[in-house]
Amino acid sequence: MAKKSTNSNETIQQLKGADRVRLRPAVIFGSDGIEGCQHSVFEILSNSIDEAREGYGDHIVLTRFLDKSLEVQDFGRGIPMDYNENEKEYNWKLLFCEMYAGGKYDNNSSAGLYEFSLGLNGLGLCATQYASEWMEAEVFKDGFQYNIKFKKGKPSGKLKKEEFSGRKTGTRIAWKPDLEVFTDIDIPLEYFQDILRRQAIVNNGLKFILRNQIKEGTTPSCFETYEYVYENGITDYLKENVEEQAFTGVQFWNTETSGRDRADQEDYKVVINAAVCFSNKVQMKEYYHNSSWLEHGGAPDKAVRSAFVSQIDAYLKQNNKYNKSDKKISFQDIEDCLDIVISSFSTKTSYENQTKKAITNKFIQEAMTDFFKQSLEVYFIENKMEADKITDQVLVNMRSRVRAETTRQNLKKTLTGNMDMSNRVQKFVDCRTKDVERREVFIVEGDSALGACKQARDSEFQAVIPVRGKILNCLKADYNRIFKSDIITDLIKVLGCGVEVAVKKKDMTSFDLDNLRWNKVIICTDADVDGYQIRTLILTMIYRLMPTLISEGKVFIAESPLYEIRHKDEVWFAYTEKEKTEVLEELGDKKYTIQRSKGLGENDADMMWLTTMNPKTRRLIQIRPTDAEATAAQFDMLLGDNLAGRKEHIATDGHLFLDMTDLS
Repeated sequence: MAKKSTNSNETIQQLKGADRVRLRPAVIFGSDGIEGCQHSVFEILSNSIDEAREGYGDHIVLTRFLDKSLEVQDFGRGIPMDYNENEKEYNWKLLFCEMYAGGKYDNNSSAGLYEFSLGLNGLGLCATQYASEWMEAEVFKDGFQYNIKFKKGKPSGKLKKEEFSGRKTGTRIAWKPDLEVFTDIDIPLEYFQDILRRQAIVNNGLKFILRNQIKEGTTPSCFETYEYVYENGITDYLKENVEEQAFTGVQFWNTETSGRDRADQEDYKVVINAAVCFSNKVQMKEYYHNSSWLEHGGAPDKAVRSAFVSQIDAYLKQNNKYNKSDKKISFQDIEDCLDIVISSFSTKTSYENQTKKAITNKFIQEAMTDFFKQSLEVYFIENKMEADKITDQVLVNMRSRVRAETTRQNLKKTLTGNMDMSNRVQKFVDCRTKDVERREVFIVEGDSALGACKQARDSEFQAVIPVRGKILNCLKADYNRIFKSDIITDLIKVLGCGVEVAVKKKDMTSFDLDNLRWNKVIICTDADVDGYQIRTLILTMIYRLMPTLISEGKVFIAESPLYEIRHKDEVWFAYTEKEKTEVLEELGDKKYTIQRSKGLGENDADMMWLTTMNPKTRRLIQIRPTDAEATAAQFDMLLGDNLAGRKEHIATDGHLFLDMTDLS
């Protein structure tokens, strides 16, 4: 019996000091893994960015060391370190050792130190210090140099303050994330490259320098250096990624406004910058707020969806571009050709959480919606030709989407609906058990093989479906032709999982692995040239229409013996030339008979059970490609348009199959 716990007053505990972060890092950083560790880096970086955006410093240096320690250096005013009369405490202690202490709480007032800032909660610097194995801070401010060190979330010495005669100002923070806090601190180089590039995009003209240590030492040769700067910010970024493949020019829209989220709250400022173009080859949609990349969007995404659908739909109606049979456009139709980057700023920001991946401000959403509607309206009036190009492409996208959806629904109904397969699929022989973990289906060639397998099988868990004639080569055929094939649609019905139709959107597919009716899908063909070809065609069909079955290890080949070797009442089956040689060597001078193994349809039931159907004696080859591209290339060589490759394959390996050919 479990020991009963008591629920007394003394069971309530309060985490204090560094333990508030060290024991619960996910609360602050969103994760105790590598994602949380990465976010702690951004908290330090964001302070330097805020300082630069206020006009103090034109570049920021981030260094990644081999020992997993990090350093961020800016050239701003330097963070305050001296005694704070208002708070009756030293600023260094407030900033590094106290949660919710910072200089950005009054940014919506005229007295605010920062107008538009990433950091709002006063958590980042202190939380990162708490989560570090060690941290060192060096500050140059007002003619003084300050140094302070921390270890495991606590000061490891006193503040050092010395006069400094140089003109240098700024802050350098060096630290090592603690493996006692995070499960992983090995932040990949790609993260730093991505985050600094994104910050360069939304901070016009601010240079970010990334130094990555590649060998021990402090000389420049010990570091590889990357620089990121966009003089015109999001406009240059959008042009870099899309311009040559866009069918419209890049538009830059910007405005500044103010408002409030609720009537009882005070107004706050909002700055909106947007770079927009349209392309049917490249699609991108990125949102930033106060320099933070809004991976999950929030208010800006909702505004774009609402404004663009509303304004483009209005233009289509005004210009009679809709056909009578057309459905109203959706954002998906616009998104397929829209390229937009938004960088917004506000003096008051409501983030979804501390990780700052989405904002929820009601006024920002409303302001953006109105602004984008107005900007699109003016743009369409002033650029009629481009407006027609955009709206015509949106109509094409809508009609393609509707057709694809209709096709998907029809396929789903045809291929995955509930059905009595024994009545609906010709010559399919089902098994009795409903336990999917036991069920096996054998795909065999022709009626003769069907008869042999039907007699030999264990009807409790083994089903059989014959392939009648040559199956269509699915590698190059279009979907309409594929699904007109009765052989293929019957196979798909029997499998039950649907197909992975190659369309742009994941939700445009009827495939569901959970609907697969079989634990094993076994391809069973003769060990001759015709059997090899049919096997390859079936594999190609599965690879094209339902490749997940292969990657999940559901597809097998039943290996048929090449030879029957008899000595008196004993029989051996050899599946390869090597095995035949080994059996003959074992027999030595004994008399034996050897013959090519019969086709599946010619074997008696006992023979079929022994060689092909019995789980204890059969040989199955699991199809599990390690490289999908290599598999595709192989199929293309055998069945596609690669004639040169096929000729080379025949010339090189054709002899291996020559003895399988019946030349009689």
